[in-house]
Amino acid sequence: MTAGTDTGIPAPGTEGNPIPLDPFVSDLDAESAALRAAGPLARVVLPGDVPVWAVTHHAEAKKLLTDPRVVKDINVWGAWQRGEIAPDWALIGLANPGRSMLTVDGADHRRLRTLVAQALTVRRVERMRERITELTEGLLDQVAEAQGETVDLKALFAYPLPMYVVADLMGLAEERLPRLKELFEKFFSTQTPPEEVIATLTELAQIMAETVARKRENPGDDLTSALIQASEDGDRLTDQEIVSTLQLMIAAGHETTISLIVNAVVGLSLHPEQRALVLSGEVDWSAVVEETLRYSTPTSHVLIRFAAEDVPVGDTVLAAGEALIVSYAAIGRDEQAHGPSAGVFDITRESANRHISFGHGPHVCPGAALSRLEAGVALPALYARFPKLDLAVPAEELRNKPVVTQNDLYELPVTLG
Repeated sequence: MTAGTDTGIPAPGTEGNPIPLDPFVSDLDAESAALRAAGPLARVVLPGDVPVWAVTHHAEAKKLLTDPRVVKDINVWGAWQRGEIAPDWALIGLANPGRSMLTVDGADHRRLRTLVAQALTVRRVERMRERITELTEGLLDQVAEAQGETVDLKALFAYPLPMYVVADLMGLAEERLPRLKELFEKFFSTQTPPEEVIATLTELAQIMAETVARKRENPGDDLTSALIQASEDGDRLTDQEIVSTLQLMIAAGHETTISLIVNAVVGLSLHPEQRALVLSGEVDWSAVVEETLRYSTPTSHVLIRFAAEDVPVGDTVLAAGEALIVSYAAIGRDEQAHGPSAGVFDITRESANRHISFGHGPHVCPGAALSRLEAGVALPALYARFPKLDLAVPAEELRNKPVVTQNDLYELPVTLG
């Protein structure tokens, strides 16, 4: 392992002096800077006193995300094998979400990814454009009708849009959405009481299983029906694989897009000169999306991978049986990848599209195109309707949710101008 300094005091983020990840995310920027400073591989402690390693630099992350010695099988994790991870750990649903393309490697991953790709096609995603536009305009009508000088743009727009899109895409019953909102709040939170963790996971799986059963009886033009029908040389997804895949895609699909929209609005509000560039057409909205993904990535840390063998990373060794998280919030501002101005929000940046905020390698996010499409429709429509939209409070008063994996806010108070 990396040695400490020559004073005998272990350097921050090394084995002897791990960095605790703040369960309340009170200062994600400072935390990410500390992780980068600790080196490409930093020792951290997840909420619940679970020690893991975090990869914090762009180049090393790309290598580890394509290294076959770093796997998704939780049974490789020494702490899991030794019974040190409680079944009611607040983050267990993220560390052990069930069998899907997220949690397997090699041939199993290729099989599941191939079958899912048959269902989540480019054509299916692009067909959602018209529906996303329709939903966007309807929600913006509601924003315009909101009473008061200040409105919560997250509650009225950034949250419901991706949830409605996911419901349409997956064939979820719309009446399920309020309960799913409550369940996913608990699923992602570091503050969910232990007695509610297993109940939350059980109910989520039950809702997905009921959706699969309903679509077997009455298939439609939706992703759930397509997953049921997908086959490769006679092979099909099992119901459990479909349930886990649905839960994965709904969880990732709505949370990422919510944060992407919210963080883009914050970024443009804090940089009115850049907002003017995009509103004038001098800079394309795609640049706003990509720079937001890099600078204020929706996913701050992704759980969790495991070393099947010793893996050297710089002067450090990720030892066999150890766990690894990918700290995208730190990686996105790595100066070695994005230059000395990596810590500056700049929609004119040429390197913005080189970020890896949707992952890299075999497990790259399958819903990246949909998230980009939603933001690419939602943001220009929002500012076309409300070109003077601005934050209603100073940025330092925005409240982070206690979610170690998501760069998320409780609310987004704005004035419409």
